[in-house]
Amino acid sequence: MAVGARDYIDKLLVEKYAQEKVDNHDADALSSKVSADDMLSAMEISSDHFKNMMAINQKLTMVCYGVIAKSARYIPSDDAA
Repeated sequence: MAVGARDYIDKLLVEKYAQEKVDNHDADALSSKVSADDMLSAMEISSDHFKNMMAINQKLTMVCYGVIAKSARYIPSDDAA
């Protein structure tokens, strides 16, 4: 499999950026700005909130089904006899 430009636009982009240099290889760029413990703590809090919202949603759904079932009026049809 060949590596390189496949069409005219790719060729122009390769020519344009062939000589570009990037200077972000210092030690500061490779270290994380947020500690792993803080990130995991935030993820845990977020997942707890989501689980609580899902549980509340399920409870509200069951309450709504109950209210609808209690307020429903079932009228027998003439075909049932």
